[in-house]
Amino acid sequence: MRVLLIDNLMIRRYGNLRMGPGRKLMCGCVRNNFRFCEFSDRDMARLLAPLGIRPLGGVIANRKLVKTARNFRPDVVLLGHCDYVTNETLEEIRRALPGVKIAHFNVDPIWQPGTRAQIERRKHVCDALFVTTAGPDLRTWATGRNVVAYMPNPSDPSMENQDNSLKDAAAFARDFFYAGNPRPGDPRMETVRFLQARLAGRLAFDFYGMDKPSIWGAAYEEVLASSKMSVNLNRREGDKWYSSDRIAHLMGYGILTFLSDKGRMQDFFSSDECVYWSEPGDLAEKILWYHAHDAARRKVAHAGRERYHRLFSGARTLKFMLETLWGEPYTEPYEWAGEVYRA
Repeated sequence: MRVLLIDNLMIRRYGNLRMGPGRKLMCGCVRNNFRFCEFSDRDMARLLAPLGIRPLGGVIANRKLVKTARNFRPDVVLLGHCDYVTNETLEEIRRALPGVKIAHFNVDPIWQPGTRAQIERRKHVCDALFVTTAGPDLRTWATGRNVVAYMPNPSDPSMENQDNSLKDAAAFARDFFYAGNPRPGDPRMETVRFLQARLAGRLAFDFYGMDKPSIWGAAYEEVLASSKMSVNLNRREGDKWYSSDRIAHLMGYGILTFLSDKGRMQDFFSSDECVYWSEPGDLAEKILWYHAHDAARRKVAHAGRERYHRLFSGARTLKFMLETLWGEPYTEPYEWAGEVYRA
């Protein structure tokens, strides 16, 4: 299998990278012994922009993408966040490579208008669409010529490469942390402020993106490796199986992860593998309980890490995506395979 992955690979960040799902799928290609080629549309648009004029760089980047596809001859084109890539370019690739399959994956919440517009834009030119929210709303983008499916946020042991469940409490720089970039009006801010007041003086915590600057790259990974517990807050809770890719970082690192009880994650993880909370007061009390009972913290975090990597590895997620894309019988019972929609 030859896979051309088009995504925002952030080469222009010079190593200050996010552990995004595109890179996890690249790892999945390697672990499945697939040949792959990556193309970063935003980086190419910037690199190729004459006089720094990014729209012109985007035009040139599209031409270079077609050239890349002709040279590499992929069986599959996977598109992530590729705003510079036009549908006309994808059609040109399809004409050049008549047997190619094209899929778009989108990890943003589908209740956001911008996300819906991105998916709507791609639905007629892609053979498959994958999103990290489940539910019948996915039928909206089924055209009769494509398939629309849920995909989990993938993990990979080369990125989530620590196991904090094996570490003693004394090994951590902090007991609890949250990292995000909330905007004014974001309901997560209210939850974080509540936790600050309730936890103050009772355990060591850091909130990045609020009281402390946002963190990326190696600095973020260092915080992950030196934290016992965290909460997986989404801008909106209650959408079936939706989570930002933060969940892969937290559970994949063996950090005791607190999940809202409203998103149906109980379909994947039991209360022996994570901690479910109903409202901020309940969350605070459970954080304090596990802070006082470190053996329980380690046991639950270890079980959660094992299950997350087993269910949602990049290799397994990619295999599901490709089997769905090609309409092949599933080679194993994927726990989320009921969320596949065709018109």
